[in-house]
Amino acid sequence: MPDSTNPPKTFGDAAPSEYPGERLGLPQSGRGSIARIGRRVVALVIDWGYAMLISLAFFNYDALAITVIFIIGQVVFIPTIGGSIGHRLTGLRVISLSGGWVGIWRPVVRTLLLCLILPALIWDSDQRAFHDKIPGTALIIA
Repeated sequence: MPDSTNPPKTFGDAAPSEYPGERLGLPQSGRGSIARIGRRVVALVIDWGYAMLISLAFFNYDALAITVIFIIGQVVFIPTIGGSIGHRLTGLRVISLSGGWVGIWRPVVRTLLLCLILPALIWDSDQRAFHDKIPGTALIIA
């Protein structure tokens, strides 16, 4: 019989939060808060768009070339300027939750998972998809 003073633990023993990013110590809104879906989608469209344009110009619009250009853009720009071109144009930044520089391996893992699509579609209550959770990153408002 459940005890009313000690409610059952939630899946993953995660305490409920009032807003996305609260459990991560991020603000509710404004600079440093978790990026919402609208900006994320616009950033992704920008990144995929420039990959398509470069592929069209140099590789006859090849699907593999588009994917490789997208991956290179993510892996190069996240550690150097804090996010992809799309992230930066939409006012977003990728951070490491452990603090400090995001490094090289996090953008590689994050991007490969993003390209698999499914990890990017599974989100938690902090509005972080598996492609951010696994490498320990978060997409925030810059």
